[in-house]
Amino acid sequence: MHLTQQLELFPNHKVTLILFKDVKNAAELRQSAVEGQINGALINPTMLVSPFQVQVAANKAVHFNKSGKMKTRSLYSEIIFNLSPTNNISEAFKRFGITDGDASVLVVLVHEEDESQLVSGIAAKVDGQQVSLKELSSLSDAAKIKKLYKVTSQEEKCGTLVDAIVCRMATKDVM
Repeated sequence: MHLTQQLELFPNHKVTLILFKDVKNAAELRQSAVEGQINGALINPTMLVSPFQVQVAANKAVHFNKSGKMKTRSLYSEIIFNLSPTNNISEAFKRFGITDGDASVLVVLVHEEDESQLVSGIAAKVDGQQVSLKELSSLSDAAKIKKLYKVTSQEEKCGTLVDAIVCRMATKDVM
């Protein structure tokens, strides 16, 4: 039900994505993350089109962490920041972080060891139903995503929405 992939540029690191819906304790989860009790990024899946988007953000976060160039305080906040098309950290958390009333959450873990204990530990904290990542697209709000990333209809004719999003994520540091 979860997806784990090794980072190509950092073979010692893996990224695990776990999707939950019908979450009843989002406020508690958010507070635990703020206090550092949850060692993962809690992301609002309505702003995501594809798991690839999150993997790109995680890869950038690990790279900036290794090179000492993070713009935020932790690896997990850096992942949330890297999802954003802008360099405004508070805006990134507002758009991509979870809020107290959210009914779905994507948990992102970066680790070196086996993920089975990490996944079961997170699953025990979430009062919701763990679902397949294939359901991510059904939770997405395409209109909000297109507006946030300023994706034009012309762009969608020559590529996918994921292509446009990842392009903006990748180039925001140089623009």
